[in-house]
Amino acid sequence: MSGVIAITLSSCSRVSTNQYEATARTIYTWQVKYSINPTSDKIPRFETFASTSLLNRNGLKPAGAVTGPDDQGLWWSTLPPRPTVDEVEQRQRPQEKATTPELLKSVAYQIKFVVDNQQRTLPTNYAVYRQVVKAYPQKIPLQLTLGVNDNSVEKADFHP
Repeated sequence: MSGVIAITLSSCSRVSTNQYEATARTIYTWQVKYSINPTSDKIPRFETFASTSLLNRNGLKPAGAVTGPDDQGLWWSTLPPRPTVDEVEQRQRPQEKATTPELLKSVAYQIKFVVDNQQRTLPTNYAVYRQVVKAYPQKIPLQLTLGVNDNSVEKADFHP
């Protein structure tokens, strides 16, 4: 019995636009790791606690920014309240040990653009965000390279 394996390769689309805006949501989140044996537990359990975020738009300082710009040109909000020992213990299951709360920093990038009179908003990456930050003040047209199934923007180049 022989089987046939079909592989479909999706090519990346390229679009040009002169109407765009990029955002970077900076997020602080407190997290605690719970496990029965912290040194050898291969599947620890993570709990998230308080979180704060701030929406950066086109590299401009947003209202509510407390720190920044950082080394990537991003602004950050106030820190969320650190979980108390009572809160950490409340979520602890029998036999588990909890680690010290850890403050995580993350960023979610998006780009909004118009092509053929249709507005699209897609996830993107830091490099695309930075290209928009550089192009936005002069409204320089951009050529965007879309990812698999056109569900993300992988690259942005200045388009003459």
